[in-house]
Amino acid sequence: MFFAGLFAIYFTLRSTSPGLWESQSGLLNIPFSLTNTIVLVLSSVTCQFGVFAAERLQPKRTGWKPTQWGMVDWFFLTYAMGAIFVTGQIFEYATLVGEGLRLDSDSYGSAFYLATGFHGLHVIGGLVAFLFIIGRGYAVKNFGHKEATSAIVVSYYWHFVDVVWVGLFFIIYILK
Repeated sequence: MFFAGLFAIYFTLRSTSPGLWESQSGLLNIPFSLTNTIVLVLSSVTCQFGVFAAERLQPKRTGWKPTQWGMVDWFFLTYAMGAIFVTGQIFEYATLVGEGLRLDSDSYGSAFYLATGFHGLHVIGGLVAFLFIIGRGYAVKNFGHKEATSAIVVSYYWHFVDVVWVGLFFIIYILK
């Protein structure tokens, strides 16, 4: 519901200031953001492979081939991809601030930074959750259904965060 509210704010402000939206959205680097989006979407794939390993009750790798990777290996890769996404967002923010688009510059800046910033905070929350699950995979002596269920729950959150970003990306970067 929180993100639904942010979408509503974005559309309301956009409908009241179409000229502002046209000029300010021209500052966005769509190819860079698309690449960053692809990294985040692919992290859902690696996350799901981690879930498959957790469902097999395989916390760690049994060999070097990706088909032999365990939950920890896949979740670490997912974590790295999520961290790349957050780093990309920070780089984008720094670039936009340098071009004069700030949180307090106008309604476009407010809507942009609120929507993408709160999403970024959710991604960071997911990264923290992955660290707990990875640590738990190392800490337990017998990886069981309880640990697998925790991994699955974190994956649900991660997939949700990815789906929300796809919606945000479409509305902010693509929809004219």
